Amino acid sequence: MHEEEFMRTILLLTCFTFFLFCMAFHSITFGISDQAILAEIQNRYENTNALEAKFIQEYIGKVMRQPQKGEGKVYFKKKGMMRWDYQVPNQKFISDGQTLWYYQPEENQVFISNAEKMIKEFGFLAGEGDLRRDFKFLNMNESSSQKEDLFIFELAPRESHPAVSKLSLSVDKKTYYILQVDVIDGLGNVTRTRFTDIKTNIELPHSFFQFKVPSGVEVIKMQESSTSSLGEKGPQKK
Repeated sequence: MHEEEFMRTILLLTCFTFFLFCMAFHSITFGISDQAILAEIQNRYENTNALEAKFIQEYIGKVMRQPQKGEGKVYFKKKGMMRWDYQVPNQKFISDGQTLWYYQPEENQVFISNAEKMIKEFGFLAGEGDLRRDFKFLNMNESSSQKEDLFIFELAPRESHPAVSKLSLSVDKKTYYILQVDVIDGLGNVTRTRFTDIKTNIELPHSFFQFKVPSGVEVIKMQESSTSSLGEKGPQKK
């Protein structure tokens, strides 16, 4: 796995965590009805300490004939903890808020990075600021079908960033939980993640968001400089 791919994965998954647990919609300029909807979304996540869900993920590249797909279960807990257990492909992405692990069993390797430095470097993705300062709200639409009724919010970062040029959030009208996140990068590539079977406020111990490296697995520690200049220096192997 290349360093750039590792970084893209970290950015996107950190972004999902941001929108699930770090939203601060109350200060955004919207109409009265829109503000009420946003307040409901914020209230729902403020009262959610932990969450688990099944997910299906697609990476739709501009020059790709077939999208890359992944699926599995994801777990979130406040204070920067998340765990993505992919069934397809076979891999794990885990953060305890301080350390990031990206484990690929079939490659017999694990990438390790400092979560705090990553959050500091990409703070607008990790909820370090507020949405009014860091994002522009483009519009809100509604979508209805036999299966679901949705609010759809579109946002864009105020400062240009190669990993994120636009975001689309699909929110369930009944539960106010986010069911789909579309991340569009500067080249028009889309990473789409849909969440189903959402369960909230479940008991998840801190140890669940830590990773013990199996014996014999190659450890690749990411350099601090890699977050600010992709590919400038290679990762350090151990």
